[in-house]
Amino acid sequence: MPKITFYSSIALACTLFCGTNYGYTQQRYATGTTFTEMADPTQDTLSDWSNVKPGLHASFVSIDKRYPKSVNPNLTMQRMDTLDAWKGEQVSTQILLWTSAAASNVSVSVGQLKSGTGKIIGGDAVQARFVRYVMTDEFASGCGHRKPEDFKAALAADMLDDLKSYDLEAKKVRPVWVTIRVPKEAEAGQYKTTIGVQQNGKAEAQLQLTVHVQNHELPPASQWTYHLDQWQHPSAVARVNKVKMWSDEHFEALKPTMRQLAAAGQKVITTTLNKDAWNVQTYDPYADMIVWKKKKDGSWTYDYTVFDRWVNFMMDLGVDKQINCYSLLPWNNEVHYFDEGKNDVVNVIAKPGTPQFEELWSPFLKDFSKHVSAKGWLKITNIAMDERGREEMDPAIALLERVAPEFGVAFADNHKSYQRYQKSTDISVAAGDPFDHNDLIDRRKKGYITTFYVCCSDEFPNQFTFSDPAESTYMAWYAMAAGFDGALRWAFNSWVKDPLRDSRFRTWPAGDTYIVYPQGRSSIRYERMLEGIQDFTKVSILKAKLEKSKDQANLTQLNAKIAKLNKSKRYADWNKDLNDAKEFVRALSERVE
Repeated sequence: MPKITFYSSIALACTLFCGTNYGYTQQRYATGTTFTEMADPTQDTLSDWSNVKPGLHASFVSIDKRYPKSVNPNLTMQRMDTLDAWKGEQVSTQILLWTSAAASNVSVSVGQLKSGTGKIIGGDAVQARFVRYVMTDEFASGCGHRKPEDFKAALAADMLDDLKSYDLEAKKVRPVWVTIRVPKEAEAGQYKTTIGVQQNGKAEAQLQLTVHVQNHELPPASQWTYHLDQWQHPSAVARVNKVKMWSDEHFEALKPTMRQLAAAGQKVITTTLNKDAWNVQTYDPYADMIVWKKKKDGSWTYDYTVFDRWVNFMMDLGVDKQINCYSLLPWNNEVHYFDEGKNDVVNVIAKPGTPQFEELWSPFLKDFSKHVSAKGWLKITNIAMDERGREEMDPAIALLERVAPEFGVAFADNHKSYQRYQKSTDISVAAGDPFDHNDLIDRRKKGYITTFYVCCSDEFPNQFTFSDPAESTYMAWYAMAAGFDGALRWAFNSWVKDPLRDSRFRTWPAGDTYIVYPQGRSSIRYERMLEGIQDFTKVSILKAKLEKSKDQANLTQLNAKIAKLNKSKRYADWNKDLNDAKEFVRALSERVE
């Protein structure tokens, strides 16, 4: 018999619909408001600032480096910077501010860019954001339970805030991230602007930025070929914004974060079939999207109201290529439903291959198939599994093929078993696991998707808050070099208890659970990830042009640059090789029409 747990009817609503940790009270930190960062726990606070001249200093600096908050930067001043961009591309630079004495009400102003022929890129295409420091830790052994005191802690520059001004602390640095979104209508040429740094309205420094717009156009994000799959977590948005789960207010609060994801070219909508498919491994449980009800006569009904609204919501934002539904194989094999005869919620442990498993899942799969067919979504809907072994996958796939073979199958494979499930339409292979390049080619011919994924066990490349910024860009280049269609990352916004200030979590390296911050705040990791995805698209376009013109010399050189990045383990020259490849693409964009 299956193990059964009964819940009181009073708890039914929150058990089935909420899934949110409302027990923790935190400041919402709405956009435009500030907060105090955590204190620097390192010996960096002993840095010698005696050689820093009085006043506020500003310089362009590398986007490949995170600058320690309390360390005297001791850098050579750089007042000018030049960026190259395609039409429709977003590019970034970084400015570092520092002072030996406190400086209040510091602002950074950006204006329109103007070409020598009088063409304009409006000021609304340029944005300067103060970079905030969040507490991070270290990789150590990767996955596993963590006590903060057992791991080295430090502040990492990551979150991009939306403040109009900032109070700089004495003997501290403050990065500023500058992004330029080049309009697709822009004419090719050199555009220049002045970035001003002010304190209390008084000019303190000026920096000159040149953007060289190349004569190529990047298509809109919805048309990018890179298969980005970052899992969404609606419950975290409800908790942080203090709104009722699945309410109108909740969907409104979801917009800033999910728009960010759509802007990066996200292809997949993350949905749930029953209860939290990952046994509440995150701070917030995943809330139900489909409510199962067993009637008194033993028949089943399924309420798809939330599921439908969530899918339509994401599609309206431009995420409409796939719907991945977790999971036929939840991590604890639990399914819950409302039993009309008992007037209670029943929790059942139904292991794959058992009669209970088939009795519970067969009627649902049949009904779900009818539902998504009626909605016109069947061809893009996958039944998804995450890191399950053969002993569970085999009977689950067998049931699916027998009961509802019309569904696609998606799964993240860390058991080196992807070849066993040849009909899987979307497979993500754990980074570093063996795979046959010919399999990737064969799957692509069938129209199947094959990506790689990283998680807490992967030191490099990854997107922890302590990871080198360029790792987020490297991931797309690695996908390109290895022949993958893109990458999966399990958490776009599974926010921790206090995500704006402390990115550490109880079981994984800091930052593993989220890429962006609440209320639409971006991050260095997100911006560098976007850069890599754009690079992937640009290379695809350039390759097509080289092949069409039969320019084998440039094509061979380009492929050689990319091939150097076919490594999923850190090596000494990875950042240099990445920048060399990017420089070749920049130069190639000048030569190729």
